[in-house]
Amino acid sequence: MKIILKKEVANLGEAGEVVEVKSGYALNYLIPQGFAVMGTKSALKQHEETLRQRAHKEAKLVADAEALAAKIAAVPVKIVVKVAESGKLYGSVTAAQVADVLAAAGYEIEKRHISLPEIKETGEFEGSVKVYKAVAATIKVKVEAENAPAAEEPAAE
Repeated sequence: MKIILKKEVANLGEAGEVVEVKSGYALNYLIPQGFAVMGTKSALKQHEETLRQRAHKEAKLVADAEALAAKIAAVPVKIVVKVAESGKLYGSVTAAQVADVLAAAGYEIEKRHISLPEIKETGEFEGSVKVYKAVAATIKVKVEAENAPAAEEPAAE
């Protein structure tokens, strides 16, 4: 019996797939539990139309995401941090700092969508920003040292 899955079912398939199962499994478990609907001719035809519309929307979303990724990749990401005399950073550069720089440039990106290598010194580094599912922008992060304050004079005794 053909059914259309409404939800993901372990060892059977993802939501939206048309699968062939035994009629008892479909009628006694999958359909009553709301995991699937019967695969009648009209239901299959409607499902195909829905898939076609989703594919069209998905293509538009991917195209928009690729355009946004190109814009984000062009944004210069410059972060100024405090540096020890040895050239090492106090701490490290985080995705939140990069997200703040991108937000200042007009791109609201969640920090969890930004992936960076471990940055603990000054220089240029490459990271990526996930824009949409499989679309990611490569960003260049330039880390510079903050101008060191003048050396403090020893306290007079």
